[in-house]
Amino acid sequence: MLCAPGRPAAAARVRAARAGIACLAVAALAACSLAPHYKPPPAPLVQQYKEVGDWMRAQPADAQPRGNWWEPFGEPTLDDLEQQLARSNDDLRAAVARYAEARAVSLGAHSNLFPTVDGGASATRERVSGNAPLAGVYGNRAVTYNDFLAQLNLAWEIDVFGRLRNQAAAAGAQAQASAADLASVQLSLQAQLASDYFSLRGDDAQTQLLEDTVNDYDRAYVLTKHRYDEGTAAATDVDQADTQRQNARAQLAAVRLQRAQLEHAIAVLIGQPASSFSLAPGTLAAAPPALSPGLPSTLLQRRPDVAEAERNVAAANAQIGVARAAWFPVFSLSGAAGFESTAASRWLDAPSKMWSIGPSGNVPLLDAGARLAGNRRAWAQYDESLASYRKTTLVAYQEVEDSLATLHHIADELAADRAAAASAASAARHADDRYAAGVADYIEVTTTHTAALQAELAVLIARVDELNAAVSLVRATGGGWTRAQLERMARQ
Repeated sequence: MLCAPGRPAAAARVRAARAGIACLAVAALAACSLAPHYKPPPAPLVQQYKEVGDWMRAQPADAQPRGNWWEPFGEPTLDDLEQQLARSNDDLRAAVARYAEARAVSLGAHSNLFPTVDGGASATRERVSGNAPLAGVYGNRAVTYNDFLAQLNLAWEIDVFGRLRNQAAAAGAQAQASAADLASVQLSLQAQLASDYFSLRGDDAQTQLLEDTVNDYDRAYVLTKHRYDEGTAAATDVDQADTQRQNARAQLAAVRLQRAQLEHAIAVLIGQPASSFSLAPGTLAAAPPALSPGLPSTLLQRRPDVAEAERNVAAANAQIGVARAAWFPVFSLSGAAGFESTAASRWLDAPSKMWSIGPSGNVPLLDAGARLAGNRRAWAQYDESLASYRKTTLVAYQEVEDSLATLHHIADELAADRAAAASAASAARHADDRYAAGVADYIEVTTTHTAALQAELAVLIARVDELNAAVSLVRATGGGWTRAQLERMARQ
């Protein structure tokens, strides 16, 4: 449009003002969002863990394990295995891939907020039929011509009602949920490895105890057989001695089987074939470190699964805005600029320049209830995610309480088992003396020795249970994970 003579500056100012007003109008419309204002859902309020009671001394807040939480257990072999898990576990690799996929989806959703520009070029030769529609333009005769085209194309959906922004917000929240899922998977695998390792060391201790017991029972059998041959012992004594040692051998075989299965499970966790992996026998030397469950109010900041559930609620909230926007028009701006000519020699000449630009709108009119169904579905998914978040928080509190209760009662059980083992060992010694003196039969010997063996096995089992309860408490309280990690991962 040409400016009127004598008023070029005024016309230019008018055009600039109109352009500015149009830009402000578009910006104002683009600020609209139909998603409900999001607030993190309230969690059940817990003031203090019930199972802490008076038995557990308060620990400083910094006693909560962070980072490599398994190191305070003092097991170098476990440290090495945990490092191998971080490098080679296939479940962890799959979780990393899911996180990368979610980040890519988020990036794609955010890219939709911006214009897209693409370029292309073509050279075609075309013959138009003389009987084609509008052939009268060419005098009702066939026409053959060339078309050389080179252009840039612009497409931009103006996000007036926030559909694209809410899609981007939902995808971003899902990416954060995937990051929390990755942390949750990693923590679960680390805890499973630690639990399997301590159980295996418990089996090593039981194996050593049962091997020593079998040797003792074999010597007792030989001694009883000699006494029977000399006529100083009954045949039933020999049978009982043999039964006792064979039962111990059966227990030993069962423990060895359990150890082999645990070794195979550890191999899978660290990404190695079970056939080529082995762990040398070791001692059950680890002891539970001093642990603090922290305050219930901070638990929701330390559990990655809770963070994942909350991010899913945020994503569902944004999806409501996407569903609501389906009721409103979609506006877009498209344009093209380039060169078009029927001759290659004039392709890039000034007269071959071409351009087009203009807005468009698409107004939904009738869809037989599809948009209504989409809105109902979005609200239902939001309600589902809200219920899932509340359930996740309740389970989190439950798992902490379970672990605290287990540690408390296992400590009492272990003390009782140790006292019982001492009494059973004393009873076995007295029975041996009584049998040697001829004032007791062999049934008393086998009964007391069997009770002593079972009491010692119970001590070992309780020690393993105590270690696994400590691992469970670390896992229940979030291990070394913090909510700040999620925020850092989201910024990467």
